This record gives sequence, C-alpha cells and structure tokens, in this order.
Amino acid sequence: MPLPAFSNSVCVYCGSRPGLRPAYEVVARETGEMLARRGWRLVYGAGDVGLMGAVARAAQGMGGSSFGVIPRHLVDAEVGKTDLDTYVVTETMHERKKVMFMNAEAIVMLPGGAGSLDEFFEVLTWRQLGLHGKPILLLDAEGYWQPLRQLLNHVIDEGFADESLKAFIQYVPSVKGLERALEAALPG
Repeated sequence: MPLPAFSNSVCVYCGSRPGLRPAYEVVARETGEMLARRGWRLVYGAGDVGLMGAVARAAQGMGGSSFGVIPRHLVDAEVGKTDLDTYVVTETMHERKKVMFMNAEAIVMLPGGAGSLDEFFEVLTWRQLGLHGKPILLLDAEGYWQPLRQLLNHVIDEGFADESLKAFIQYVPSVKGLERALEAALPG
C-alpha cells in the first residue's frame, strides 16, 4: 500500500551521536517510521550519523518524505545525507535552525546533546515570547528529559520564568504517545 503524500512537516531535533543506551536509537528509528507511515515529512539536521541518521534512514526506508538542513562546516563531520528529498546547505548554524523551524508545523525532541538543547531552547524562547504557537514535544525515552524538566521547574521556582512556561512543552513517554500528541496538534 503506497504511503500518502506528506500533509504536515515535523522538525526532529536529536543527537549526532547514538548515545549509550540502545533504546535511544530504537525510538529514533520508530519515530522515523511513524512519521513516514502517517505521511508527515521529516525535517531534521541532514546528518547521517547518530540518532539523526537513524531517524532519517527509518523514514526513508518506509518511503517517507525528508527535508534536511546542514551548515557547510558540518557536511563532513555529520556526513551530510544528500539522498534526501530536499537537502539544504546553509552558511551558519543559525540559518540551519531557522530553515528547519520555518519548514515544520511541530517540533519534536529526541535525546541529544548541546546542539539539540540549543535548538530546543531557541524554539522554547520564541514560543515564550509569542513568536509562534507550534507544539514542542519531548520524547522522554528512558527518562532522558527528566533532568531538563527539573531544571525548568527550578527556573520557574526561582522566579526567572512564569509557570506558563510549562504549558509550552509536552513530555511523551513513547513513540505511540508522540504519535497521539502530534495527531492532536497538527492541522488537518
């Protein structure tokens, strides 16, 4: 049965490394497969390494649509995946983040490092400032995002953010939960 043409695009931020727990790569593959099955285009950092590569290969393997964005200086380090439906090379990291964000209706965070956190905090800040209303979903594989959740609660408790900050983020425990949350959040 052929997959539907993509109806929405989902930006996935995740690690350029696989992490230490096999479960991280499992959820990356399952996320890519789920996006393809649902006809939602994957928008991501265009790397073919770590969780980035796993999510993209899984989406492609299921016939899904893919849109990758990579800055010129990372093409070699992240092994730019040129066989995507759309492959964009930018001059800077900031341009990469902007192009990814502008080409998606929702943001999903899988486990990742400093780069993923940078991407997350930028879209969270934009949401807090009222610059967008896109859903921000954190797939909490193996409890990976619980320390971040504690940090954000601390920021609120110490008076550096309003309690409303919590409403901009949804933590989901599984790819099934992610799928349900995206289904509820995405237009049409």
